[in-house]
This record gives sequence, C-alpha cells and structure tokens, in this order.
Amino acid sequence: MRTELPVREIIVQTGWRERLEAFAGRRRDSWVLIAVMAGAVVLGLVLWARGAPATVAPPARSSAPQEQDSFAPAAVPSPEPVLLVHVAGAVRRPGLYEMPAGARIADAVQAARGPTGRSDLDALNLAEPLQDGLKIDVPRRGEAVAAAPAPQSGASAAAPAAPVNLNVADQAALETIPEIGPVTAAAILEYRSQVGSFSSVEELLEVSGVGPATLEAMRPYVTV
Repeated sequence: MRTELPVREIIVQTGWRERLEAFAGRRRDSWVLIAVMAGAVVLGLVLWARGAPATVAPPARSSAPQEQDSFAPAAVPSPEPVLLVHVAGAVRRPGLYEMPAGARIADAVQAARGPTGRSDLDALNLAEPLQDGLKIDVPRRGEAVAAAPAPQSGASAAAPAAPVNLNVADQAALETIPEIGPVTAAAILEYRSQVGSFSSVEELLEVSGVGPATLEAMRPYVTV
C-alpha cells in the first residue's frame, strides 16, 4: 500500500523590483486621482466666474482740480449798493431801513412790517423808485398828504442847473443831484478823499450806495 506524502504550500518571495513597481503603480494612481480632482475644482471655478455678474469699477477721480482750487484766491464779492430811507407814519415798525438799489416805495413799506389797518396807501405812489435819504410818510385815512416824498437834510428837489463836478463839489452841491441823498453824498466825498479825484463818471460805481440804475439816473447831472 502506497503512502501519500503531504503537499507543502510553496510561497515565492517577491523581489525588490516587483515591490517597487507595485508601489510606483499605487503612487501613479494617486497622482492621477489628485490631478482629476484639481481639474474638476478649476473647471468649477471657471464656470462660476463666467456666471457671476460683471462688476464695473468706479471712475477714477483726479485730484488736480482740487489742488488748483486750493491755491486759487477766493473771489471777493463786491458790496451791493444800498439806499438808506426813513419810513414813518401808519406802518407797523417805523424807522430807518437799508434798501437795495432799484427798490420801490412799496418795498420800503413792507420792510417796515407793512401798513397798519388805518393807513391810506392809495395816497402814495407805491411804484415810485426809492432815493437815498428819502422819507416815506405813510398817511392815515383822512390825513393831509404831502405832494411827494423828498430827501431830508435840505436836499433840493430840483435838478441842478448845470452838471455838478464830482471833483470839486461839496456836500450841499452833491445833494442837489437826483438820486443822491446825504448818505451817498458823504460816501462820494469819502471816496474822493481816498483816491484823490474821479477820472470818469463811471467810477461812481465804486462808491457805496451807487449802482448801475442810480448812475444812469444821475449821469446827465454830473461831470468830472
């Protein structure tokens, strides 16, 4: 009778070359997987960027004009000519008021807080232009009314017979000129003392209280 010998399992040891190739294969698969994942992320970012709304950058602002403005001299506004008038009679607040050139008697009455309930405005010419140094006496109903308001301090209502020389006239002579009252006459004398003399009639515009309308009204009555 035959006796069977036991079969032993034969294990073949793997060499270092096979192990290196197996390890390299696993590393290659890992790098491929990482590359695929990175590509997917980049593709996703590109698609997201294309779908995002476009943003518009704000316009650039140059600071050059601001620097120029900071060194530019500030414009000094020329003083507006004013007329000093006296509003009296049937108004709510009688007194002296400074009015702009070209204002009317109606404007002066309103500056005095308006007429009272007993005033008689129909006795006045509310459209009459104001003159420097003028007194406006608003009458009450039933009171006698002066023929026309006239400048105070002895100013003559009649125009001068001959043009008044601005460089030699005194206070009284200047007050005979239409549109010139005591305040404006004093301002002309003060300006003349500062500059020496007037070189032209148009130089009256440099005097406080004299505007273009006032100058045109007095032009026929003045000379230099």
